[in-house]
Amino acid sequence: MTPTLATSQTSVRRRPVAGFTLLELIIVLAILAMGSVLLIPSIGNMSARTFSAQVREVGALLNYARRTAVVTGQAASAQLFPDPAADAAPAPAAQTARSELGRAQSWQARGIEFAYEDSTQQRPDVEDGVTITFFPEGGSTGGSVILTLDRREAVISIDPFSGKVRTEFRDD
Repeated sequence: MTPTLATSQTSVRRRPVAGFTLLELIIVLAILAMGSVLLIPSIGNMSARTFSAQVREVGALLNYARRTAVVTGQAASAQLFPDPAADAAPAPAAQTARSELGRAQSWQARGIEFAYEDSTQQRPDVEDGVTITFFPEGGSTGGSVILTLDRREAVISIDPFSGKVRTEFRDD
């Protein structure tokens, strides 16, 4: 027998594939598109939720002052201050009033504008803040607080005779 020479099989070496297939790229893009569809409306609606939260906060503060006046038998006040970012610096009178009143009965606007219309339909300047007083027998100084953000507007009305606080959102 004659020895046979072993023939070597030449194997073709495949290089590892670097990159992604078209299908993988399409799947990733579809996932990103679905995520953005869910996320973008939430981000766009954030200012509306912030505005609504601040309106509720002002209403709650006014109702709290009203209840405090009735329960304690002494006049109670709620103070509302404009956004300090809108003005260069708050007036010294506003700073003093804030420190005397404390945090529980004051509200600071954050990114929204507000105006005040007293019970005689006059709009005093709100640079130093607005004080609304509730009396033990149920009355108040009354008026309306108008809160505005972009095209959204809310009016919180305070009845001067009963002290009742009512909130109304106005759409354009």
